[in-house]
Formats: sequence, structure tokens, C-alpha cells
Amino acid sequence: MLYLVPSPIGNLQDITLRALEVLKSVDVILAEDTRNSSRLLNHYAIIKPLSPYHQHNEHRVLHHLTDQLLQGKKMALLTDAGTPGVSDPAFLLVRECIKVGVVVECLPGATAFVPALVNSGLPMNRFAFEGFLPPKKGRQSMLKQLAMETRTLVLYESPMRLVKTLEELAVYFGADRRCSVSRELSKLFEENRRGSLQEVADYFREKGVKGEIVIVVEGRTDGKRIVEAVELEDEEGQDGGETEE
Repeated sequence: MLYLVPSPIGNLQDITLRALEVLKSVDVILAEDTRNSSRLLNHYAIIKPLSPYHQHNEHRVLHHLTDQLLQGKKMALLTDAGTPGVSDPAFLLVRECIKVGVVVECLPGATAFVPALVNSGLPMNRFAFEGFLPPKKGRQSMLKQLAMETRTLVLYESPMRLVKTLEELAVYFGADRRCSVSRELSKLFEENRRGSLQEVADYFREKGVKGEIVIVVEGRTDGKRIVEAVELEDEEGQDGGETEE
């Protein structure tokens, strides 16, 4: 049995009673970062063996883990924050478990984009979660494509790239497109900043940025092809020449 266990995105109390029971019952806990997971487990006095499972070793340990699971081991997968598989490692292991007949169970629980979307004030009946934008190759192509999306968009971003991304979104989507940026969700200094893309970019450029970031952007509503009004170089050549700041 493999359990996918959501972990708190900030406040350690945001974990379910069922998740705690599962963590106490398994043989091994797979952790994206054993230091982060140890803080959570120590807080709830849970003592279990920890084994690293992250994007740098997930291919290498995949078959070893499934062999252990097939022999009867019960494992729980914890990522640093939120639900495993949502912009965090899990997909490869889940796919392989299904392939070889290991039972997989995902517990409900925390994930950052849901509270960010709900408190954004933007339509949430239809939305598209895109995770992190490509940092280099394919970024402009993705921005062009997303500018045409009529559903509310949800993105993850790092603090160091937030202002740049908001400015790019303003160019491709239109500076007056509404958005909401949430940071440090469920933590002491949680902040939700709402306004146009340009207004929010200006605010964070002046203030500075810390913490985990979720960007929620209004979908296209006016029917105009904003991207076609932007003078861009040839897409193929530009995509191949982008550099990350």
C-alpha cells in the first residue's frame, strides 16, 4: 500500500486526523526533504524511518520502492508542503505502482492553489491550474497560449521571479487584467494582494517578496487577441535564445 499524504502548507495544525493515523501506521515515510518532514513528525511525536524521495532520485529508486511495496511494506509519501504530485514528486511512483498492482490511496488535504483561488475574488467555477511556467525554453509560447484562455488561471511562482512574471503577464494578457497574488498562505504573515497585473507588479517591486507564491489571473473576457498586438520576434528563435535572470 502506498499512501499519498498531504502535508500542511504552513500552519502545522492544517493536517487531518486521518493523515496522522496513516503516518503512525506505515513502515516507511518517503520524504521530499527529510528535514522538513522531520519537523512535522516531531511536532506530532511520530517516529518512523524516513527515506528521501525527490526529483533528483525518483528515477533511481523507483523500482526498489515498488519491490518493497510488493513485498508487503506500507509507505507514505510526504512532500514539503501540500499534496504530493501537485508540482511535487509523485507521478512516477504512482504510475509504476498502478502498473505493478500496488494499491495507491491519496488522502484529501492541503494544497496551496485552492485557498488562493477561493479568496482571489475571481471566477472559480472554471479554472486551469498550470503550476510553474517554463523558466526558459517554451516560456513565450506558453504565455501566448495562456493569454487566450477564458478560464481563471492559477500559477505557482518563486519569490525571486514573481515581479518578472507579473510584468510578462501584463504584456501578454494586458496590464489591466485582474489578478490576485497570495503568499505565505496559512502562516503568520499571510498576504493576498489583488488588483490589475500592473498594479500588483508595481506593489511587489517596491515592497519586495518573500514566501511561497500563488498567482491567480482572470481569464480573457473581451474576445480581443491581445497577443497579436504585442510585437514579438520570431517565436522559434526567441524561445531558443531566452536566458533566465
